[in-house]
Amino acid sequence: MQSFDLDKTDLLRIKTALEADDAELEKVLKEYHASEIALLFEQLEQEDKERIINILPTDVASEVLSEMDEEHSPGELLLNLHPEKRTEIVEELDYDDATDIISQLDEDEQQEILEDIDADDASSIRALLNYAEDTAGGLMNSELIKVNIRLDKKEALDEIIRQSEEMEEFYTIYVVDDADTLQGILSIKDVIKAHADAKVSDLVKRDPVYVRAELDQEEVARLISQYNLTTIPVVDDHMKLLGRVTVDDIIDVMEQENTEDILKISGVSEDEELSGNWKDAVKSRLPWLVINLATAYLAASVIRHFDDTVSQVKGIAAYMTIIAGMGGNAATQALAVTVRRISLSNLTDSQAYNTVLKEFLVGMLNGAANGLVVFCIALFYDANPMLGLVLFLAMTGNLIIAGITGASIPLVLKRVGIDPAVASSIIITTFTDCAGFLLPLYLATKLLLKH
Repeated sequence: MQSFDLDKTDLLRIKTALEADDAELEKVLKEYHASEIALLFEQLEQEDKERIINILPTDVASEVLSEMDEEHSPGELLLNLHPEKRTEIVEELDYDDATDIISQLDEDEQQEILEDIDADDASSIRALLNYAEDTAGGLMNSELIKVNIRLDKKEALDEIIRQSEEMEEFYTIYVVDDADTLQGILSIKDVIKAHADAKVSDLVKRDPVYVRAELDQEEVARLISQYNLTTIPVVDDHMKLLGRVTVDDIIDVMEQENTEDILKISGVSEDEELSGNWKDAVKSRLPWLVINLATAYLAASVIRHFDDTVSQVKGIAAYMTIIAGMGGNAATQALAVTVRRISLSNLTDSQAYNTVLKEFLVGMLNGAANGLVVFCIALFYDANPMLGLVLFLAMTGNLIIAGITGASIPLVLKRVGIDPAVASSIIITTFTDCAGFLLPLYLATKLLLKH
């Protein structure tokens, strides 16, 4: 299918088809991929979604539900379907996708769905529901292909063929012992090329990269990226094989985590959904704005303390807003780089020190370069070289402060157990605003005014 961007025309086509009979609607829906239908669902009424799901073949309907964002309530949509259709869809879903959708429902609603499906499927989904959704256990799919280490080539191939009939695709074959303890991984290529009398124990690649079920999803994503894996096994504390996390799940995790970090750095709570209503947005953002208002008053008090300087030094008020603004921008740059480094790896003390030192040097050089510009402006526009010197020193100093705070504050917050993406921006804005006003006013008072 040729890919394209969904637009108003596509939405209009679907809505027009909804007004026709089921045959026409089914004909139009065949032109769209499941992921595209999931996007269109964001702008359709609940009853329209239910009608479409009931018309779609079970495999496509299940994929549509798995592609829907959580905020658009695929669990509620699933619950409202006829029990027979609902059961078909759940049994078609991969266990991890089914768990993600069902976990959005209340416990009694979960039981209502699970009681209608195959007992083995229900047992697997219930087991996955016990894990926190942001851990390896919450991401994993318990459907996988595994062979016993005692098997020979023919026995292993027969087992792989048998198990693969229940799976759409697989990347890795896992090798276990009689207690289901992970022994290693097996390449299907190695099995096929091996001699007829070869044993799995001779072909297995031992010491694979694995994760514990309780490991945070960000760390799982980091490991898959670091070792260029398509899938990673999940084990319990006794190395018993529980499931696997695949790279497609990790792509979703990385998108989710990046979105959360962007929102946090901007002072927006992760609880606010991107498509949420205005009430949720106000509730999420207002507390941070109130805190920011308090810090703004602190910066304003600096100006009030230098009222005489502001009234006597021509143009200083305009210049100090430029210096404060430049400090804020520089601090945001340092903050973004540092938070990203923290999210990718746990920095050692020496790495943290080098990070702060680097931002100090960057701030000093950028500050001097920009300070030279404002010096020249003051020299030619205001004909006042001493004012230019004040501005040069203030700009350099504030960008140094911006670099140091932008790098050190998130590191300190991380060390004391506070999410650096949430709290850093407010603290750093306070530093750069106060310094951006204090430095030019203080230096102007000392160097330009006669006492």
